[in-house]
Amino acid sequence: METLALYVGVAFVGGVVATLVRLPPLVGFLAAGFALGAAGAPELPGLATIAEVGVALLLFTIGLKLDVRSLVRPEIWLTTVSHMVFSVALGIGFLGVLAAAGMALVAGDGFGTIALIGLALSFSSTVFVVKVLEDRSDATSLYGRIAVGILVIQDVVAVTFLAIAEGRPPSPWAVALLLFIPGRRVLHAVWSRVGHGELQAIFGVAVALGPGFYLFEHLGLSGDVGALVMGALLASHPSAGEMSRSLMTFKDVMLVAFFLEIGLHGTPEPQHVGLALLLLLMLPLQAAGYAVLLWMARLRRRTSFLTGLVLGNYSEFGIIVVAVGVEVGMVDDDWLVVISLAVAASFALSAAVNRRGVEIASWLTRFLPPKDPSRLHMDDRVVDIGDVDALVMGLGRVGSTTCARLRDEYGLRVVGVEHDLKRVTALQGEGFEVVRADATDVEFWARVKRAGHVRLAVLAMPFHNANLIALSRLQEAGFEGYVAAIARYDDDVAELRRHGAHAVFHIYGAAGAELADRAAEVLSTGR
Repeated sequence: METLALYVGVAFVGGVVATLVRLPPLVGFLAAGFALGAAGAPELPGLATIAEVGVALLLFTIGLKLDVRSLVRPEIWLTTVSHMVFSVALGIGFLGVLAAAGMALVAGDGFGTIALIGLALSFSSTVFVVKVLEDRSDATSLYGRIAVGILVIQDVVAVTFLAIAEGRPPSPWAVALLLFIPGRRVLHAVWSRVGHGELQAIFGVAVALGPGFYLFEHLGLSGDVGALVMGALLASHPSAGEMSRSLMTFKDVMLVAFFLEIGLHGTPEPQHVGLALLLLLMLPLQAAGYAVLLWMARLRRRTSFLTGLVLGNYSEFGIIVVAVGVEVGMVDDDWLVVISLAVAASFALSAAVNRRGVEIASWLTRFLPPKDPSRLHMDDRVVDIGDVDALVMGLGRVGSTTCARLRDEYGLRVVGVEHDLKRVTALQGEGFEVVRADATDVEFWARVKRAGHVRLAVLAMPFHNANLIALSRLQEAGFEGYVAAIARYDDDVAELRRHGAHAVFHIYGAAGAELADRAAEVLSTGR
């Protein structure tokens, strides 16, 4: 218990310090892991298991939002393959230059070792990228879906490499896993009877770790991929979004163990730190590579750069690949420390960049020529909302109710803005006017300004940061109407008002006021 208290306390302090310097807490958790390792802290039993469970649940929740059909689109699979070839070649060339310059850790390595390190540095971090997307409420945006699709294919490549390197072919019985495709109806039926609350969350954990992680591992496949597959099989259930939200806190707490564990891979020496920092020089080129490839796939410049920025980091899979290389004698132990440091440092750098990712992506668009709008990818064409009175951004329960109320009770012409295709299709079927667009997109707001008739914008997205970004986009586009927004916490209410929102409604406070009105109505009328 003392060791557990030590780890939790150091992780908390690291997270708080990172927050104070305006970095995500996960950067503090990484630093806490390195601090514990450097101080010779006693090993915490079960830390690796907790980390493994956290990653499995993360991939399961990714699967709940994943459209498997998107993986066969050229902008995903062709970009992934092309970028991995480019990234490995870049790594080989960069390390070759360092070897020629006489850097001690690289000078004695052969081509096979350098190629393996290049492969390890070609992956982007699934855990980190999904955390960034969730924090920005962008997991279902176009660039978010492309980034997740690229990550899934990268994970499959990594798993295939590990299976070959470890000489562990899948069991012949692995083909039986295909029965889960028709068998998902049984899982859906069980889920529908489970209901809500903690039982639904336990059902999700059981599916992710049972038939997902354990069964796939037992049959010689990756347990993490198994958790992802099980999530994808359940993605069409109406309660998929609710389950993802119910697992969020549990998953995030367990992922702290994952970030701590990265920092415990050996005690770094000055030469390790120096080489790790040099490896960060490749990240801008890798991010630019993603942007150029996606731009060539007919995506807008902004979408391409947003995707490149969020994928501009190294991966936990890189550590695993190098660890396997150490086991089979292809790589020295020093490289495991160097890659762990490089992964951690890339998270810190990428977190700082992606805090202002929307602004940076908009600035970087000047470095690529624009494309003819008629030749853009169908999913990335800017939408003109036309002549309307009000816009509602985010069409969850609050946003869709707001749309209906403004239309039916106040006679306004209302259009909803939503980037989740499933939700857009469902609401259009119910008679709502909905456009599929990104409320944080400057170009979208420029089209709203040109329409000239919008008098009210309602920010009803479930994540505070997304509403803040949309508010800033409105102001940058010269919007002169009124802005109303929702918030969950008192400090979020104050921040939205400070940034110019005319009306901000505290979700829980407004619900309490409505409940009081209903109760008083019953008391006075007896009905």
